[in-house]
Amino acid sequence: MATNLAIDERLIEEAKRVGGHKTKKAVVTEALKEYIQVRQQKKVIDLFGTIDYDPDYDYKSQRKVQ
Repeated sequence: MATNLAIDERLIEEAKRVGGHKTKKAVVTEALKEYIQVRQQKKVIDLFGTIDYDPDYDYKSQRKVQ
C-alpha cells in the first residue's frame, strides 16, 4: 500500500544513520515495529498486581525431569 507522509527529513536521515538502514521504508517499518512493541509491553506492565496466583504453586517442580 503506497502512502505519502510528510516526515521531517532530518529525523529520517538520523534514524537511517543510527539504525544502519539503507532506505526510508526500512526506517519507518522498524520505527513502527518498535512503537508497537513498546505499547504492547506497557499493556503487560499494567497487568502486574492485577492477576491472582496460587502462593503455594511450586513452579520449580515443573522443571524436574520425570
